[in-house]
Amino acid sequence: MESSYRIERTLTVSGKEYHYFSLPDLEKMGFKVSRLPLSIRIILESLIRNMDGRAVTQEDVENLIRWDAHNVPDTEIPFKVARVVMQDFTGVPAVVDLAAMRDKVREMGIDPTLIQPQVPVDLVIDHSVQVDFYGVPQALELNREKEFERNTERYRFLKWAQNAFSNLRVIPPSVGIIHQVNLEYLAKVVMTATKEGKTYAFPDTLVGTDSHTTMINGLGIVGWGVGGIEAEAAMLDQPVTFKTPEVVGVNLHGRLRPGVTATDLVLTLTELLRKHNVVGKFVEFYGPGVSSLSLPDRATLSNMCPEYGATLALFPVDEETISYLRMAGRPEEQVELVEKYMKAQGLFGAQKNVDYSEVIDLDLSTVESSVAGPSLPQQRVPLGRIGDSFLKYLETSSQDRSSNGQVYLKASKIKVRGREETLRDGDVVIAAITSCTNTSNPKVMVAAGLLAKKAVERGLAVSPKVKTSLAPGSRVVSDYLEKSGLQAYLDRLGFYTVGFGCTTCIGNSGPLDPAIEEAIVKDGLATAAVLSGNRNFEARIHRNVRANYLMSPPLVVAFAIAGTVVKDLEHEPIGKGSDGRDVYLKDIWPSDEEVNGVIANTIKREMFIEKYRDVNAFNERWNSLDAPSGLLYAWDEKSTYIRRPPFFDGFSVDVPEEPEELRDARPLLVLGDSVTTDHISPAGSIARDSPAGKYLMEHGVRPEDFNSYGARRGNHEVMMRGTFGNNRIKNALAGREGPYTKYLPAGEVMFVYDAAVKYMKEGVPLVVFAGKEYGSGSSRDWAAKGPMLIGVKAVVARSFERIHRSNLIGMGILPLQFPDGQDINSIKADTSKPFTIDLRGALKPGGRARMRFTTTEGKPGEVVLTVRLDTPIEVEYYRHGGILQFVMRKILTEAKS
Repeated sequence: MESSYRIERTLTVSGKEYHYFSLPDLEKMGFKVSRLPLSIRIILESLIRNMDGRAVTQEDVENLIRWDAHNVPDTEIPFKVARVVMQDFTGVPAVVDLAAMRDKVREMGIDPTLIQPQVPVDLVIDHSVQVDFYGVPQALELNREKEFERNTERYRFLKWAQNAFSNLRVIPPSVGIIHQVNLEYLAKVVMTATKEGKTYAFPDTLVGTDSHTTMINGLGIVGWGVGGIEAEAAMLDQPVTFKTPEVVGVNLHGRLRPGVTATDLVLTLTELLRKHNVVGKFVEFYGPGVSSLSLPDRATLSNMCPEYGATLALFPVDEETISYLRMAGRPEEQVELVEKYMKAQGLFGAQKNVDYSEVIDLDLSTVESSVAGPSLPQQRVPLGRIGDSFLKYLETSSQDRSSNGQVYLKASKIKVRGREETLRDGDVVIAAITSCTNTSNPKVMVAAGLLAKKAVERGLAVSPKVKTSLAPGSRVVSDYLEKSGLQAYLDRLGFYTVGFGCTTCIGNSGPLDPAIEEAIVKDGLATAAVLSGNRNFEARIHRNVRANYLMSPPLVVAFAIAGTVVKDLEHEPIGKGSDGRDVYLKDIWPSDEEVNGVIANTIKREMFIEKYRDVNAFNERWNSLDAPSGLLYAWDEKSTYIRRPPFFDGFSVDVPEEPEELRDARPLLVLGDSVTTDHISPAGSIARDSPAGKYLMEHGVRPEDFNSYGARRGNHEVMMRGTFGNNRIKNALAGREGPYTKYLPAGEVMFVYDAAVKYMKEGVPLVVFAGKEYGSGSSRDWAAKGPMLIGVKAVVARSFERIHRSNLIGMGILPLQFPDGQDINSIKADTSKPFTIDLRGALKPGGRARMRFTTTEGKPGEVVLTVRLDTPIEVEYYRHGGILQFVMRKILTEAKS
């Protein structure tokens, strides 16, 4: 499309000519492009390059080019990304949906290959390995064998998909964690494509079906997490549409003090930015402190962007970026292209006079050793006060633990691995070096190894009560730990490698020793997990471990040795050495010089080249796996893993009529603040007596073969039964903790799923009421798909997390927001009586809906709710019944024309 904004220029790299659309030349037209934040400029380039007058218009470009930091326009941005990344927990259901779309297209007499990814898609299998075996040299191989026993059917499906769909590449198991693989291998920073005989260069941009896709922002790449539903639309050439954002600048200055890690910094940053409420905003880091952070340090800060609630957390591309790309084995021509392109576009290095909507100051020298917990990433606690944090948690959460201002710790005698032990409240039962947040950072991984070395040399050991595990984020990590000699010391403390994937952080911590689990459940003990992850929500790490603390890898090793979180490691001894003397954390904490020395002498470019030369080389089981062929998938009705979803049952090309009201709706749940997607759709273990567990047993699956909810996401029958299945969810209707509700008007308490089935049979629409930050946490599409399948028509909350709100709309569930300061309690609604929500004239951005109800005094009540359909395209998605139905109708309409 011709436009005055499309100013084409060329640059030459290694004798090749590359065309690009110039941003600096827009300055000559009078636009202050150089004052725009980097993220806005990169998205602006995408709009200019993809302008076609339909999906992306000249008006869209003009709206963004005039972005004003202090008067952000109330417009939407149709952002076409260069690629999509997925992990298998979210990727399998996304590909299942595409396969179902192909079936429906074929049924309607249209070529099924129209359903095809239009941009490159990488699906990394990293979420399916579970820590069943640990503390033994064979743990890695044993867990991998178990992984294939459980997941062969899913893996065969993914191999089929790789052959059936163009533009889809599958990275097999045991290569690494998606975000670390993206950082070390997949990301290009600058992409190229050939059109009409010309090779164009443009910024690498993406969305991913995992919240922590933002880790790639540390490499200067614009991208963030979306639900699988949005990702499917992006794959099918639909723009990712969002409201024009505010951009917050975080001014970093000073340097981290010796011994302070990037983990301490990111926990401090998470607490700080949560207080500033950056939810839904873009964050960019700038200032003199940026240059003091290594690329992995930056990736650590960007990784936890979802924990502080922002959409992205971008660092600039600079000399450190170039050095990292070179070290990570990128071809020299690619590295040169990145540097020349970013400089030509004015996107390289420190930016001057950039306008930000808000500036937040952070002095790196003020950061101290920290942990976060016991249940939220923003609950930062100075290292020395972790015990106080745990005791306060016990006092507030357990009525039988405190009296007269004193907190009492319960204890139970157990026998573990042939030894008599006492298990107490606060004892560490899981210690996991896990998660892309920290395993991607050599400084903290080497520090963990050096601390283990010093601890072993002092004669310290780990109690058999502690389940220890190490899940490196990539093969490169194992390589440098082995070659430096540090892995041997981690092994001595029980931190054997258990798998290359997202393990404990996602809830794949596996079972505890039966004696420990029995004592926890029988005696109601509040034990702890320590992990180097990014998420520690209730019941996420392990359903029976109540307190979970995030911390750096060396601190994970330290607390594994200490054996309890009720200890001040800054002042109390970590344990006694072989000489009988007290050993303190400071005695074994490695210096920055020691850490940097190991890194300089061990980590080489050749490691990255070798480990990523052939990603299929690490798993013969994958290579030998047979897979179906053909354009359409052959569904197996007996399968308990992969089932054809019902989302297109009864589908027609006609757009449904707009609903006028939700009449006589019943509340399915009444929830409080900070309800996460883990509460709504758990990823971890499946309880035997749950609706999902009963379903699996009815279909011949033994409890020991249940696998996890995450692994069963290709089967809607399991997932809808697991909706609101978290055993820590607190539904005011039920009067008890767990996956229960009160079926009204009978007043009978039962599983949420069982009540929903009764309501659906009666044709009763369902509503969920909630507080602030509903849907925080992982970008989990089943947290929207599940409620939709059990009859939820609307969610009424005080506020929503960004990704989950869009996922609800994507599945045809209406998000509604209470007026500021109000909730279901303040309006004094009687939740035992029906509600009616009047939607006439309300289905538009910023629309208002009226909810009528009966008050607790028996009088008629009414409240005006904000319709959280924030953009015109979200209105369209909702009108169509969901984003997939919208895309399907668009494809069918274009095919017929």
